[in-house]
Amino acid sequence: MGTEIERKYLVADEGWRALAEPGQRVKQGYLAGSERCSARVRMAGQHASLNFKGMTLAVTRREYEYQIPLTDAEEMLDHLCSGPLIEKVRYRVPYQDHVWEIDCFEGDNAGLVVAEIELGASDEHFAIPDWIGREVSDKARYYNVCLIEHPYCDWSDAERAGD
Repeated sequence: MGTEIERKYLVADEGWRALAEPGQRVKQGYLAGSERCSARVRMAGQHASLNFKGMTLAVTRREYEYQIPLTDAEEMLDHLCSGPLIEKVRYRVPYQDHVWEIDCFEGDNAGLVVAEIELGASDEHFAIPDWIGREVSDKARYYNVCLIEHPYCDWSDAERAGD
């Protein structure tokens, strides 16, 4: 069984940039969604994948990912995915015993910066860097699948403030 254990946070400041590895452009779209799962195609650099992820709003979710040819992913993104596509630059930031992934969104989601950390267990201890802000793991609007329907550019001031 595929399982993802991931926590999601807002980024408080730019302190992470000094520790970051070079960023990688990511383009992804959603092929289908249901109450139970989403189906996503993603291009990240010269790699492409199909991903199926449970729609539960929790730190632990079912996830399955399969590599596909880059040309197939390009065609799927162009012809089969709902718009707008998610475009972002992802930075990997090693910090103590973990690697944080910082997503700097572009396009309709420009201005949104989210940090994620994948864990081996839901109760695993990890150090939280000073540049990490409020946890949003339980806020659906921060999930990529939700940013398709309600992009950051359309958020109210209250949504941006976290209300």
